[in-house]
Amino acid sequence: MSKKEKDEQLKLRRVAIDTYRENVAYMHRDCDFYRAEGFQALNKVEIIANGNSIYAVLNVVDDENIVKPAELGLSEQAFDQLGLETGFPVSVAQAEPPPSMDAVRRKISGERLMPEDFFAITSDIVRNRYSKMEMAAFLVASGQTGLDREEILHLTRAMTESGDRLDWHEPLVVDKHCIGGIPGNRTTMLVVPIVAAHGMVMPKTSSRAITSPAGTADTMEVLCEVNLAPKKLHDVVRKHRACLAWGGTAKLAPADDILISVERPLGIDSQGQMVASILSKKLAAGSTHLLVDIPVGPTAKVRHMREALQLRKLFEYIGDRMSIHLEVIITDGSQPVGHGIGPVLEARDVMQVLNNDPLAPSDLRQKALRLAGRILEFDPDVRGGYGYAIARDILDSGRALQKMQDLIAAQGAVKETIPVGQLSYEVCAEQSGVVTQIDNYILAKVARLAGAPIDKGAGVDLLKKLGDTVEKGEPLYRVYAEYRTDFNFAKSQTDTLNGYQIGRPEDVCKSYMEF
Repeated sequence: MSKKEKDEQLKLRRVAIDTYRENVAYMHRDCDFYRAEGFQALNKVEIIANGNSIYAVLNVVDDENIVKPAELGLSEQAFDQLGLETGFPVSVAQAEPPPSMDAVRRKISGERLMPEDFFAITSDIVRNRYSKMEMAAFLVASGQTGLDREEILHLTRAMTESGDRLDWHEPLVVDKHCIGGIPGNRTTMLVVPIVAAHGMVMPKTSSRAITSPAGTADTMEVLCEVNLAPKKLHDVVRKHRACLAWGGTAKLAPADDILISVERPLGIDSQGQMVASILSKKLAAGSTHLLVDIPVGPTAKVRHMREALQLRKLFEYIGDRMSIHLEVIITDGSQPVGHGIGPVLEARDVMQVLNNDPLAPSDLRQKALRLAGRILEFDPDVRGGYGYAIARDILDSGRALQKMQDLIAAQGAVKETIPVGQLSYEVCAEQSGVVTQIDNYILAKVARLAGAPIDKGAGVDLLKKLGDTVEKGEPLYRVYAEYRTDFNFAKSQTDTLNGYQIGRPEDVCKSYMEF
């Protein structure tokens, strides 16, 4: 290496900042190389060392405590990705724009993209060649101009192939997914132990919350470790026929995880992106049979039956083309499921159901049994219509509880019980009558403002459900928060709009029939 090349190298430094699925590089403003090359903040740069290279977004630093002029800092993710020691010499160059951005610009203009476009986009995303702004452009363009069903199929295939694929060497590997929008709907944590206790393979790799107060992984994390390395995930499934883990560590459809990190702060979840996200994850996880739950209600993600039927057809079309046996069940989404909204409160509800506790929420129990029953009927030895009874027997006998305890122990039980938030207040009825409507969106928003899912003990505990009689001043629900700021945010929301309507019995929001 020439002296000039050595002079143009910087010493690597780890900067202890979690940039959440975005590679970020830090360069001092007084760095000679920075000034000579004309770098600017938020430029995309290529970091080259030891025959490897990664891409990162450049941030400019004025504090030598972060990086010195002769150093290049990397965020936690970028440092781990490069895989070198602190002080290792690295070269930095302006990064060429990702070639697939041309396809994104065409999508912004409303053009239809081809399979090779989606493969190029997902490949560049996984290689961290996209900034979050560029990914946001792709997501917004896909949502606003729309993806037709062929484009959704191409995106599903591209995301499925963006990472590893599991093969369980089993003829029947089952899974379920709810499209969301209903707070407290923690049926997965009940379905998995029931199905696994029956002997079917159900390796459940779940996501964290995108726009909700808790995802399955967030809630399961209250009880045990969910960030399982691929080997441990395999070991748990081989021994116990199931797992309840976060899908991010398994490198399954990683393009989806990166896109979700952009969707979450934007609060967007377009239909095409949602279908591709769900099915790519299931296919990458090795599922052969999938049950999709679409709740319908006036404040659910899907608000009209016609929309649910369209979505069902789309799922069935993509599932058929991707060779996965897929069934869709449309369920009632007129109100939250269970009592708790937020990780700790939802975990409490789940364990109450598994323990056959008289205080367990009956709606959560019944919905979980119906879903588990449908999955059990994927088993060729189970006659159609008999699944529910088998699921109920497994739950009532305690076999599901034992299976959940086995999974918790195998994944790594938490050492200390996580309490509910230390700050709380009750939201009370402003008049007497009957609960006629509960707004899923508002209740989820209150729980998030209170700190969920980041603060596991934050959330909402429902004391009244649809059709319940209330007196003026009687509590409707209780809000828990860990920090005063979050407490005040949630309080401000409930003072303005609390999500409950009180009226006459004949005005109670109708329930949607399941089919």
